[in-house]
Amino acid sequence: MSDNASCFRTPPWFARPEARAWRCAPAPAEVRAFHSSLTDYAPTPLTELPSLAAEFGVVRVFVKDESCRLGLPAFKALGASWAVHRTLAERAANGAGPGPVTLVTATDGNHGRAVARMAHRLGQDAHVFVPRGVHPHAVAAIVAEQAKVTEVPGPYDEAVRRAAEAAAAPDTVLVQDTAWQGYERIPGWIVEGYSSLCAEIDEQLAAEGIVEGPGLVAVPVGVGSLAQAVVTHYRGHPSGRAPALLSVEPEAAPCVLESLTRGEPVSVTTSETTMAGLNCGTPSSIAWPHLRDGLDAAVAVTDADSARAATDLAALGVSSGPCGAASLAGLRAALTGAGAAERRTALDLGPASVVVLLSTEGAAANPTSPNEPSR
Repeated sequence: MSDNASCFRTPPWFARPEARAWRCAPAPAEVRAFHSSLTDYAPTPLTELPSLAAEFGVVRVFVKDESCRLGLPAFKALGASWAVHRTLAERAANGAGPGPVTLVTATDGNHGRAVARMAHRLGQDAHVFVPRGVHPHAVAAIVAEQAKVTEVPGPYDEAVRRAAEAAAAPDTVLVQDTAWQGYERIPGWIVEGYSSLCAEIDEQLAAEGIVEGPGLVAVPVGVGSLAQAVVTHYRGHPSGRAPALLSVEPEAAPCVLESLTRGEPVSVTTSETTMAGLNCGTPSSIAWPHLRDGLDAAVAVTDADSARAATDLAALGVSSGPCGAASLAGLRAALTGAGAAERRTALDLGPASVVVLLSTEGAAANPTSPNEPSR
């Protein structure tokens, strides 16, 4: 779709005006201390991009650049490291044997690689299930972490089902970043792990003289675990200014947007998208209440929107893959096209607003599908 055509297009959109008044319990403080204790931990950059501030008519725009996190090209290592740490500590406390455990998961790429990295580092085994459409380079990166990989001829939800079945074997634990009834504790630890990212943003903005925090945070969404962490962080304080929170999904897999629209969690049929890490058909059960009550708005974007955003970020010095660039694509979709003025009002954006875009992966983390041209 051309830029001119997009000016007349209304993007898939949902807004909930009362979200900023909702509050929840904050994430545990010990998560950040755990990450800070890791030898390869360092806060990822928060990069200011004045040209985007001028484009969107706000005072400042920052991009949280997750292109290198704990040695991996995406934010997922935060959740995987904390969840694996908690899982192994609990097994030791319960008297589990000294032999290795197999950590099982399903992934579109980055989460599985992070679990495999942590397993190898800690002397454990890993078995990773990947759905159809995951690029061979992403699969090879998981194999390089010494993990067993099983490719599933179906979508992400089918890979999750197969991983859960495999985790029923002895000395095997499912470390999945989505939750369902009866499987919620480990996904909850993964969400807690992501909270370090938000704590870093607070510190980095304060160093820039922005002590009141951002006015808007845009976050890419798959099953909603990172968005749950973002909502928990910014709605977990009883006082202070609560920012607007915008979730962004592919039009090919808008499970959170559709769930918000219907007022209940639903599964959607997904199709191919270059935003492979966001190609999820069902919201996480533990994320859903936070997303329902704490998100101000949700928008869905096309692959072309994401590709343009990734190109623009690269030109500004930020390495971002299709999923990471979705946050910029989503904000751009919200603030242009038919109804843009109403959407700007819903996000409470004005000339004095500070915007933070979460770029959740580097350009190398999520190669284009073998059936897609390189961009």
